Amino acid sequence: MIDLTNILGKNEDYLIEAKSAKGGFPDNFWETYSAFANTDGGTILLGVEETHDHVLYMQDGLADAQKMKETFWKLVNNRQKISHNIVTNSMVYIDQLEGKDILVVEVPRAERTTRPVYKGQDPRLGTYRRWGEGDHLCSMEEVSAMYRDASSSPLDAQPIEEMDLSVFCEESVNGYRNVYRSTNPHHLWNKLDNEMFLRRIKAVAMGKDGCYHPTEAGLLMFGYEYEITSRFPQYFLDYQEDRVMIGVTRWKDRITSTSGDWSGNLFDFTFKVLPKLQSDLKVPFVLKGMQRVDDTPMHKVLREAVVNTLSNADYWGRRGVVIQKDKEGFTFANPGGMRISKREAIEGGVSDPRNSTILKFFSLIRFGERAGSGLNGIMHVWKKVYHTDASICESDGEVERTILSLPFDGHEQDVNAMLQLYDNAEELTFTETTEATTETATETSDNTTETTETSAVTTETYDSTTETIRLMIKENPKITGKELASRCGITEDGVAYHIKKLKASGKIKRKGGARNGGEWVVM
Repeated sequence: MIDLTNILGKNEDYLIEAKSAKGGFPDNFWETYSAFANTDGGTILLGVEETHDHVLYMQDGLADAQKMKETFWKLVNNRQKISHNIVTNSMVYIDQLEGKDILVVEVPRAERTTRPVYKGQDPRLGTYRRWGEGDHLCSMEEVSAMYRDASSSPLDAQPIEEMDLSVFCEESVNGYRNVYRSTNPHHLWNKLDNEMFLRRIKAVAMGKDGCYHPTEAGLLMFGYEYEITSRFPQYFLDYQEDRVMIGVTRWKDRITSTSGDWSGNLFDFTFKVLPKLQSDLKVPFVLKGMQRVDDTPMHKVLREAVVNTLSNADYWGRRGVVIQKDKEGFTFANPGGMRISKREAIEGGVSDPRNSTILKFFSLIRFGERAGSGLNGIMHVWKKVYHTDASICESDGEVERTILSLPFDGHEQDVNAMLQLYDNAEELTFTETTEATTETATETSDNTTETTETSAVTTETYDSTTETIRLMIKENPKITGKELASRCGITEDGVAYHIKKLKASGKIKRKGGARNGGEWVVM
């Protein structure tokens, strides 16, 4: 039950709506019922007045609260009045304010399989959402998004029968397989050809015509941008670093899926953006045995935030995915609202990603959580390390978006607090603290870089990253340090470290130099 203590004198808000009901049961009750059900739930108070400034006060209350309650139950079960009854007996009760009767109706957030909840018989004319303290009539675009989310099958698992496997960027597929091999070195799928591998991970599926076609998830993860937008016209990926407005908008760095100089798909976007997001993180000197471990809890947080954003985006929605980094912190925004309540998302334990197949792709290379604890983990680590709260919200407006904010609020990264958050900390040795850097790199004749410091990596350990680089070199002996850094999600300094390890162990050697067409030789 809602606590009505001291509610009078306060304003109506996002979760509270008052209706005087002086002329009988108010017809606009169902607009608010629909709005609360399609947003985050809320409480409707019948018999409570409000001023022009939306301040709540009592005047007469309800003359016959019991009759009003009986009328409610009659109407809520009338499908010509409202599409769904989602309340239970305990959510509808008579209470008193200043000695006068009121009827309280607590409307829960509807399950996504039930939305849209709408007034009358036409969802186009009776679907509402809550904006501030008002009820907003949804557009057809918003209604269509609710129906898409109501599906019980994965939205991104459907084969696209008008497309064949030529829509895939082979470099992206091979890059993904290299990372997969490094994290799953003994898996049987490593022996499969690309098409069979893509079938196994559900990037390809059989259509009604008996032929194999890319799934929507496969297209988004590995396709070319021009092929993706032929299916998802609103698709757009945007990374912005240090955005400033001085006459015109400027960025220190920006990556967009429409630039034309890379594939524009989700896999390559992830591995382009992560090193930039992580480049300024402090990296303690941590050893596991004789190996340095630079994949800190903060690296995992940013990796999880990227995966959370991409696996929950509605790629039919407008404005696209926007990831921002600046001196105030990080922001991750995706089209589409949350499929579970904010409370469930933050508390963890409930997983309902919009694009479960895309999440599976990331999970197979140890990116992303599958147990519904991703957002909970992000918020926990952020609070510990930056001593301020992360937040997630759904934007008001016709274009529904989910926005995850990781603010610094003037705080520096607390490395000592972070050291307490490492997995299997009993197996690690903690020594001095350093910072990741990319400033001391110098070019060498083999077109990689050497440096005296090591930058952060985004895979689980140095062993797996070293093996990934060896496999990439085996596949393309002329690959450059810059290409390796982009594919592995690390800096060129990090590539130089792994190259040095491979050379020292006799696994690779250099034949020729960068200026005379040299290449790597895998031993």
